[in-house]
Amino acid sequence: MEKPYTFRQRLLQLHRPHRRMPKPCGKGQIEITAAWHIAAPGTPFLRRCAEDLQDYFKTSMELDLPILDGTASDFCISYRVDPTLEQEGAYGVVTTEKQITLVGRDLRAAAQASYLLEDLLNLEEAPYLTPGTEKRCPLFRCRMIHSGYGEDDFPDQHLAAIAHSGINAILVFVKGVDQTLTHALDFNDLIARAQRYGLDVYAYSGMQSRLHPDDPHAAAFYDALYGELFRRCPGFKGIVFVGESIEFPSKDPRTSGMLRLDNKGPDSKRLVNKPNPGWFPCLDYPQWLDMVKNTIRREKPDADIVFWTYNWGGCAEEDRLALIDRLPTDISLQATFEMFENGQRQGVATHATDYTLSFPGPGDYFVSEAKAAAKRGIPLYAMTNAAGLTWDVGVVPFEPAPYQWLKRYEGVRQCHEAYGLCGSMDSHHYGFTPSFISDLAKIYFTTESPDGAQIIKKLIARDWGAENIETVEVAYRLFSDAIHDLITSNRDQYGPLRIGPAYPLVLFDDEDIQIPNPTGMRHGGNIICNPHYKTKTGLTDPAERLQLDGAIRVIGSCAKRMLQGAEMLTALLPTLPQSKRDEAARVAGVAAFIGRTLLTTHHVKRWYKEKMAILHHEGDLQAHINALRTIGALETENARATLPLVDADSRLGFEPSMGYIGDRPHLEWKIAVMEKILREELPRLEKMV
Repeated sequence: MEKPYTFRQRLLQLHRPHRRMPKPCGKGQIEITAAWHIAAPGTPFLRRCAEDLQDYFKTSMELDLPILDGTASDFCISYRVDPTLEQEGAYGVVTTEKQITLVGRDLRAAAQASYLLEDLLNLEEAPYLTPGTEKRCPLFRCRMIHSGYGEDDFPDQHLAAIAHSGINAILVFVKGVDQTLTHALDFNDLIARAQRYGLDVYAYSGMQSRLHPDDPHAAAFYDALYGELFRRCPGFKGIVFVGESIEFPSKDPRTSGMLRLDNKGPDSKRLVNKPNPGWFPCLDYPQWLDMVKNTIRREKPDADIVFWTYNWGGCAEEDRLALIDRLPTDISLQATFEMFENGQRQGVATHATDYTLSFPGPGDYFVSEAKAAAKRGIPLYAMTNAAGLTWDVGVVPFEPAPYQWLKRYEGVRQCHEAYGLCGSMDSHHYGFTPSFISDLAKIYFTTESPDGAQIIKKLIARDWGAENIETVEVAYRLFSDAIHDLITSNRDQYGPLRIGPAYPLVLFDDEDIQIPNPTGMRHGGNIICNPHYKTKTGLTDPAERLQLDGAIRVIGSCAKRMLQGAEMLTALLPTLPQSKRDEAARVAGVAAFIGRTLLTTHHVKRWYKEKMAILHHEGDLQAHINALRTIGALETENARATLPLVDADSRLGFEPSMGYIGDRPHLEWKIAVMEKILREELPRLEKMV
C-alpha cells in the first residue's frame, strides 16, 4: 500500500533500474563494456548530460563508465555540436566499433542525442548497438506541458524527465510577477533551472484584462501587468493567451461587453444575455492583442505570443475566421485539435468535448482555423494532449490506448504537412507523467517516417517481454477501442469521468452534497466536478431519453473491454521479471481504474434514469426503487474493487490542480454515501409507495 504522493518518488527517479536483460550480443553488434568511458564535454550544459548518461549506464545497464578529460579515443562515448546539420534541432547517434558520437546541431540537440542513446539501449535491453547512424529531427519547434508533479511545481528531476521525453518547453500559470494562480514561485529560478535541461518556459496568463485598449489608462495598465512580468522575468520564452483567462470589456455589440464574473446579478443570473467576451471571437481582440504584444516586445523583442482560440471553437465559422483574418501575423495561433466535432459510436450520437481521445482528430474547427492561419502565414500550434492524457478520465497519469493515440499522432503529422503545424501543447493542468505513450509520441514526432504498429511492438517487448507481444497487443487494442467508443459529454467529463469511482450517486436527500475538498486545491471539491448529475430536461424530452439509453449501452461495453484487457495484463504479471513487473502492474492498474471509472459512469446514467422515473411518477415505482437498490449495490461493489488499485498506485485518484479527489478516503466517503441511501433513503421511499 503506497502512502500519498509516493508516485512523486518515481517521477524523481529518472532512470529505471535493472533494464539490462541477460542476452547475447547480436550478430554485427558492438557491446559497451566497463572498458568504455565518456569523454568530458567542454561546456557545463553537456557536462550535465554526460553525468546524466553516466547515471543511466550505472542504474539501467549496470555499468560504471568514468567521465575522462581529453579528446575522443577508442572505446569512448563523446559529444559533438555540428551546426552544419541541415535541419533545426537535428541530432543523431553515430556508432563505430570503438566509438559512439552523440551529435547535435546545437547544445540542446546534442543532449537529445544523449537521450536517444538511452532510448536505443532501453529497446535493446542491453548495452548493444549496431554500427551506423541513427538520425532524428523534431517535427515541431515547440512542445509544451504542465507539471505532473504538482500544479506549477517542477523539481529538477521532473524537468530532466520532461527533456528526456523530447518535450522542450514547460507551462506555468501566471497571475503576477512570481505569483502563480495558487502560490508564490520564483519564476527566474524556474527559468534558470529549466534552461539547464534545455527547456523553455512559457507563461500561461491568468491576469485579468480590466481595460479596453481604447481606455486612456490602458497602456499604463497593461504595462504594469505584462511589461512588468517580462521586465522582471525576461527569460520567459513566451506567453499563452486563452479567451476565458484574458477576457476584456470588448466593444463588440454581439457580446455582453463585460467579464464573466461582472455579468452576474444578485440572483446569479446574467445581467446581459449575450456571450461574454472570453467566449466569443470579438473583432477587437486584435486591438487588445496588439497592445499587449507591443507592451511585451518592448521588453523582449522575440517573445512568442500564443493566441489560443479554445473558448470560441463552438462559434460560427465565419465569426472565427473573421477574427483570424484581422490578427497580426507575428504571433502564433493555437487551436484545439479535436473539440466540437459531432459523430456516432455504435449508432449513438457523440460530441467531442473538453479534451477527449475518443475522436482522434483533426476536427472541422481545427482544420478551418489551420487553413486560415496557413493562408495568412501565421505559425500554427495545436492543443493535442499528445503527452498521453485527456479529460476522458481526470485522475490517472495517462490513457494506455496506444492504437488510438497513433490515430491522433498521425493526424497531427498530416496537419504538419498540410498546414505547417509547428507547435503542440501536450497537456493541460493534469500535467505530464512519462509512460510508454509519451515514448510513442517522442518517436512519432520526429521527421523520420515512423511505423506505428512496429513501434508499439518494440515498446511491448521492452516492457512485457517479446513472448507476450500478442497478448499485450490484444489488451492494448481493447483499451484503444474502448476509448474510441467513449460517448463524451460535459456532464460526464465534469462528473464521473473527472474523479472516477469516487463520484457519488445521489438521490433526493443529497441535493446539496459536497465532495470533500483537499486543502488549498484550486479545483478541489465541487469546483470542476458536479456531483448533481442531470440532463437539460430531466429526460422529459424523448430524444434525450433515447440518447441516455444509447450511452448506457455503449459506455457499459467500453467498461467491459477496459476491465477485460486489464485482467489479461494482470494475468501476465507473475511471469515477468521483477525489473519489469512493478511498472507493468501500474499500467494494468491504470487500465483497471479507467474501466472502473467507465463502470461508474454507466451506473450513474442508469441511476439517473430510475431517479427521474420516480420523480415523474412513471410506471411501477417499486420496480424503480428495486432497480436503484440493484444499481447502488453494484456501484458500491465497484468502488470497493477500486480500493486496491489506489492503494497500489498513489498516482491514481490524484490530479495536480484538484489534489487527491479519487483516492481511498474519497472512495470510502462515496461508499458511505451509497450505503446510507440504501439503508435509509430507499426504505423511506418504499414506505411512501
